[in-house]
Amino acid sequence: MVSSNLFHRRKHSWPPEEYVSRATLQLFDFDSAAPPEHAWRRRLDSHANILKEFSVTFSEAIKMVRLGVRLWSYIREEAAYGRKAPIDPFTRESCKPSASQGVPLGGMGSGSISRGFRGEFRQWQIIPGIREASPVMANQFSIFISRDGGNKKYASVLAPGQHEGLGKQDDYGTSSWGWKLSGQNSTYHALFPRAWTIYDGEPDPDLKVSCRQISPFIPHNYKDSSLPTAVFVYTLVNTGKERAKVSLLFTWANSIGGISHLSGDHVNEPFIGEDGVSGVLLHHKTAKGNPPVNFAIAACETQNVNVTVLPSFGLSQGSCVTAKDMWGTMVRDGQFDQGNFSSGPTMPSSVGETLCAAVSASAWVEPHGKCTVAFALAWSSPKVKFLKGSLYYRRYTKYYGTSERAARQLVHDALKNYKQWEEEIEKWQNPILHDERLPEWYKFTLFNELYFLVAGGTVWIDSQSPDDCTVSLPHTTRKLKEKNARVKGTKVEYTDRVEHLASVGSNQRDRAVPASLPCKDKSSTTEDEDSMDFSHSLSFLDRKNDEDDVGRFLYLEGVEYIMWCTYDVHFYASFALLELFPKIELSIQRDFAKAVLSEDGRKVRFLAEGNWGIRKVRGAVPHDLGTHDPWNEMNAYNIHDTSKWKDLNPKFVLQVYRDFSATGDLAFGVDVWPSVRAAMEYMEQFDRDDDGLIENDGFPDQTYDAWTVHGISAYCGCLWLAALQAAAAMALQIGDRDFAEWCKATFLKAKPVFEAKLWNGSYFNYDSGASSNSKSIQADQLAGQWYTASSGLPPLFDDGKIRSSLQKIYDFNVMKVRGGRMGAVNGMYPNGKVDETCMQSREIWTGVTYAVAANMILAGMEEQAFTTAEGIFIAGWSEEGYGYWFQTPEAWTIDGHFRSLIYMRPLSIWGMQWALSLPKAIMEAPKISIMDRIRLSPMISRSSGNESAVRIVAHRAGCFGNSSFHCTC
Repeated sequence: MVSSNLFHRRKHSWPPEEYVSRATLQLFDFDSAAPPEHAWRRRLDSHANILKEFSVTFSEAIKMVRLGVRLWSYIREEAAYGRKAPIDPFTRESCKPSASQGVPLGGMGSGSISRGFRGEFRQWQIIPGIREASPVMANQFSIFISRDGGNKKYASVLAPGQHEGLGKQDDYGTSSWGWKLSGQNSTYHALFPRAWTIYDGEPDPDLKVSCRQISPFIPHNYKDSSLPTAVFVYTLVNTGKERAKVSLLFTWANSIGGISHLSGDHVNEPFIGEDGVSGVLLHHKTAKGNPPVNFAIAACETQNVNVTVLPSFGLSQGSCVTAKDMWGTMVRDGQFDQGNFSSGPTMPSSVGETLCAAVSASAWVEPHGKCTVAFALAWSSPKVKFLKGSLYYRRYTKYYGTSERAARQLVHDALKNYKQWEEEIEKWQNPILHDERLPEWYKFTLFNELYFLVAGGTVWIDSQSPDDCTVSLPHTTRKLKEKNARVKGTKVEYTDRVEHLASVGSNQRDRAVPASLPCKDKSSTTEDEDSMDFSHSLSFLDRKNDEDDVGRFLYLEGVEYIMWCTYDVHFYASFALLELFPKIELSIQRDFAKAVLSEDGRKVRFLAEGNWGIRKVRGAVPHDLGTHDPWNEMNAYNIHDTSKWKDLNPKFVLQVYRDFSATGDLAFGVDVWPSVRAAMEYMEQFDRDDDGLIENDGFPDQTYDAWTVHGISAYCGCLWLAALQAAAAMALQIGDRDFAEWCKATFLKAKPVFEAKLWNGSYFNYDSGASSNSKSIQADQLAGQWYTASSGLPPLFDDGKIRSSLQKIYDFNVMKVRGGRMGAVNGMYPNGKVDETCMQSREIWTGVTYAVAANMILAGMEEQAFTTAEGIFIAGWSEEGYGYWFQTPEAWTIDGHFRSLIYMRPLSIWGMQWALSLPKAIMEAPKISIMDRIRLSPMISRSSGNESAVRIVAHRAGCFGNSSFHCTC
């Protein structure tokens, strides 16, 4: 049950002394062992309540019954091919979601493992698109303490035993261990990418223990941030009068989550490495033809720390060494036999047998003395294999090679480099943490929402495909042309399109020839094997010099919506990448720029209406980069035909311009410009009455894909106006003056129509139709203005209209819902009642709430902004909330029921930070309207182009031979 005081109390600060005694904090005041002042906190004995999922109403179910039948049929069809449908509302996880999450482990894009706030390792996502939520209970840290004289002895797992997933109560497995920690005097402190667990006299009253978890998530560091590793630094302080021998134990199952440990043929192997780093390699042979995975667990031996290992133990009575035997050895000796290091690889495990390993680190701690013990975990799965056959190397292989055994080197380097990582992390975080203008809750929530870039199913690959998969271009081009007449986007077709649409370059391309193609797995025999879209391989949009080449990056819309880089949601989340990893953001934009100019003619059935269409239409921005074969087979989403959506193309233009203006990367701007023009011109078909405005088509044709729109809408119309302004500004800077004039003329025609049809004196109506909700107050109605202000462009409307609309949203969508303690509801009637037209109109979208708050900051309404965003913190992250920390969902209802946990959109909290600290390039942008710099010609033509001006910009950008424009002079 949620505490009744949820909506009656705000907690702006969580001082650590409320959770840990000041005396204990002072003992850890060295070597970063003490938790920071600004952190999210929990006691380990906190109850992890089961989360409640939303349900549709009876009337909503009736409306969606046909969709449900078609979706069920599609899910079964995909299952017949051994694939999981990207959206599957019918299948439930065996492990019910609970309020138990904590900071995930590792960098970005190499698979992830989360760690709950009470210490359990859970949420396994090593194989792309596959998630195992249940904890693996053999994976634990434990402690064994004995003091001089032998009078006092303690042995306990360093996690409370009263939680789900403990397993069967047999005598030989993990239940035989000492689960004696109550958690009453132990606390967890999280500030992503680090976490601290403080054991304040548990289990030994005279021993204070700090465990610091560190992962290499370091902004602008494109090497270390790709590494699949984490470090656990234990700081021990002996407050007793006797010397204490302390042994810390790290146990790990040869598993990638779920029941994978039972599949057999797994092998463990001890190792002694350089610089005292020793441990065990666990070779995991994955099932279903997935690439193998290696784990390494290790500790660092020092003058005072002795490291021993047990390469193998099991969880059943038939094991040679059982978990019970292992525990007994540690209780008796506090270490393992040194001879275990020379035992060599174990015999492969049998089917149904669990193979585990252990690393022990022992040290003597003098009375009132201190000691540090460091462990590391790494996993290595160098190849990414998608279900329809494509293989790639992960980003970290650029530095560690392609051997699965790289995990051994990874743990070594992690233990040697973690202090430098921490210095870089603190240098990044401290200016925000020490900013006294910011609310306390905002500081740690800002950083902790970044968990998604690790735990959100990210894949980061190197630019090059596996070497043995490189193929010669002429054969590939000929083969693809012969077998894929329906899949457009070859070199000749592409350049024809650029000549027709952009009219700013010649019909020849430099480097429109791929150096290598993704490897098609020879064992793959899917029905779509020969339907690969060639257009993704066009390399004119790839940055090939070492400095700019950061590979390619994917992240899921959410762990329940398995689609890579869903673009309508990336619109909100991308502020985090642009702020912290701008080269990754530009790489994603290049992928979508390529996609705009490609076409995939394969037929797809759209489930909402049951009609058929083609998978990807040229000129339309794809909804996503795919599921089972990303980049090659886009638009995994098939509820609606997204080529008819009205928000995707404007969002592409707005994001490109924001990134272009913020980074000042002229080469990027020149490269993607043909796609920007194509995206804008594609939208002309939706202006049915030639008034300059696009119209919606009476179905949910935008990111609110259950919320129908009629005629002109505030959301899509505002995005369109903003895109016209951004495209005009970019055209002027690129040198395409004719297109800039067309954008200005269209904008000047469209803006008064938009205001005349939607402005009602205090806000913009939901749409211009005559439905019951046409006058609803939509929280997201000024999304286009948000991007306009974020990019340094002049406002779309006068300040009075902007502030009036935002104030209306604050007064109604925010404050009339539980007193502002839940965020902004999507739709609200002017009479103060929630719009219950559909499930999405009555939902509170966490990411949209952050976006609205960012918009308020940009409009000078900081107090309203932080109150609005604080509702997400109170309901989602606070102690009195619903328990959505480190798994922020897409949405929750007014009674707190969630939809779609671990979702991309809440990264938009970084849009708030962007608004608070706009880049210098945007702050110094000209204050006069960009439109005033464009003179309309008597006759506006978009076919003549301005090639010479574009060439000048391209020369300045240094991007010839690499850009969209080829100089023939």
